[in-house]
Amino acid sequence: MELNSKTKEIVRHIIFDSIIIGAGFAGIGAAIQLKKSGLNNFIVLERKDEIGGTWRDNAYPGCACDIPSHLYSYSFELNPDWSESFSPHDEILAYLKHCVSKYEIDPHISYNSSVAEVRFNASNGTWTITTQDKQTFISRTVISCSGPLNEPAYPAFKNENVFKGERFHSMHWNHNYDLNNKKVAVIGTGASAIQFIPKIAQQVKELIVFQRTAPWIGPKQNQINTEKSKNRFQKIPGYQLLWREIIYWFLELRGLSQYKDNGIRRWRKKEAIEHLNASVKDPDLIKKLTPSYEIGCKRVLISDDYYPTLEKDNVKLTTTAVDSFTPNGIKTKDGEEIEVDAIIYGTGFKTTTFAHIYPIIGLDERNLFNEWNENGAEAFKGINVSGFPNLLFVVGPNTGLGHNSIIHMMESQFSYIVDYIKKLKKTASISTYFDMKIEKQRTFNEHIHTELKDMIWSTGGCNSYYLKDGKGKNTSIWPGTTMKYRKLTKSASLDDFSLITPS
Repeated sequence: MELNSKTKEIVRHIIFDSIIIGAGFAGIGAAIQLKKSGLNNFIVLERKDEIGGTWRDNAYPGCACDIPSHLYSYSFELNPDWSESFSPHDEILAYLKHCVSKYEIDPHISYNSSVAEVRFNASNGTWTITTQDKQTFISRTVISCSGPLNEPAYPAFKNENVFKGERFHSMHWNHNYDLNNKKVAVIGTGASAIQFIPKIAQQVKELIVFQRTAPWIGPKQNQINTEKSKNRFQKIPGYQLLWREIIYWFLELRGLSQYKDNGIRRWRKKEAIEHLNASVKDPDLIKKLTPSYEIGCKRVLISDDYYPTLEKDNVKLTTTAVDSFTPNGIKTKDGEEIEVDAIIYGTGFKTTTFAHIYPIIGLDERNLFNEWNENGAEAFKGINVSGFPNLLFVVGPNTGLGHNSIIHMMESQFSYIVDYIKKLKKTASISTYFDMKIEKQRTFNEHIHTELKDMIWSTGGCNSYYLKDGKGKNTSIWPGTTMKYRKLTKSASLDDFSLITPS
């Protein structure tokens, strides 16, 4: 429920210990951990009228997680009722709503509270958050849980607005538009596109898929969880924990292929090539679908139905680039004009640019996202940034993964953040704040980027959304195991910060 006007009037006069921005997996998890730790003086600002983040906003046909559900969930709230190995988005959203209800997080959420500005006040060590509707909230700490996958990316094409047909991004799927018997173009072949293309191919009259770069795709091997399996998970909690551990360590070991050329990488490549050859008969199509870069350089996708869909009579894959839009369709670089009724973007999200996010103003009027847009995002352990005291990120710079569940990384950050806030509350003055030491931040980032330069994302021969502008600094990926990161974030060391009490 949305906070009523009386409650909002009261919270304007409260100085919170923490304000959490965003009520997706990160924000809900952070809220639960604060509450479990006795840190109840917090509020969650959610821009929409419902929780869920990515799993609320992405509702395209076939939307599902590509990490097994037993692992893509909180370790403290196992779900024995997943219907499949890789459950669809509606089940994941229902799971998040269950967590909000069970841990009584809803009273802490202010819905329809889209952030307009986050500003630090050095005179009293607090942050003021102003929303689009001019509400103000004051807090000692801000926990940013906005996530990297909340703004769709649109490639720039000439004359886009002249197209008279239907046009939308997978994140903003138009469920009111009837695809039956329509001629449809899909631009992009990333993680979302390979999920919805097999679904809409069953409806449309003709489907033209525009591929810029062939992705590496492995077998999904999805399985239905029978009632017998669910009963076993319900009655034997240790059984589900065992499955979770098996999945975790399999993915963790497979991820070693990202760090250097080894037997695991060669096995993954062999498996993906065999999957392609077993799924597609047309040799020309196989050639188009064979990636020209090393496996792991971009996100490795999983699907059992994408490749066979491309051989359907009503589906055509083209590798000729789009030049411009026309009133009735698309003109390609080779001059061909293709008439379509609808254009669907499967072109992913803005992951390394931040102009679309609210401004964060720190010490000396520094604008964090302006700096990150210019120089590339950078933080200490992906959580703290020098010059922006008591600002804490969940899934911040260089804490994304290319191999395992991001929930594991989030839970490491939750532990660090709880410890940080507890230590802040023990300080003598309520106005005391912790500012990250710049030399600590620089040393940390120099170390991880030294490691990254020899890894697959830099050496694999591709341009990916992990890199700034697709080719520059890697601001996304953690260059190591998730266990290494967990040890690194076990607690917040006060030696890493300057403790400042305004006079």
